[in-house]
Amino acid sequence: MRAALALAEQAEEAGEVPVGAVVVKNGAIIGRGYNCPISAADPTAHAEVMALRDASRNLGNYRLVGCTLYVTLEPCIMCVGAIFHARIARLVYGAADPKTGACGSVIDLTAELRLNHHMQITRGILAEEGSGKLKQFFEKRRKARATGA
Repeated sequence: MRAALALAEQAEEAGEVPVGAVVVKNGAIIGRGYNCPISAADPTAHAEVMALRDASRNLGNYRLVGCTLYVTLEPCIMCVGAIFHARIARLVYGAADPKTGACGSVIDLTAELRLNHHMQITRGILAEEGSGKLKQFFEKRRKARATGA
């Protein structure tokens, strides 16, 4: 999760919402990603999707069987779909997302028994650090808007 938090820092430095993600297989990071929908002009360029794309390129396969995805923020509906299609075995996330979280905060797609893939989930790992980054980011943004900066 520390590697994902470092990637969230990179996202923030790039002016993006600070969310980072890594894919791990057999104890090694095989995929990295951070939020970049603004700079990439791509609404799908969430940290999870970027990490899945990187891992898939590195493995030469879109199926990431036996892998764990670590992400600093609870995935949204789109990202949970991508995680399912990649066949991630385990999802570990930090902060809950009360606005778009699809792992229990708003909706829980991961508990939907009718879907054909299920994974282990660990919630709340280094949640305060991840949510703290997000709160600071949005506070700075609100202040900048209020002052016209």
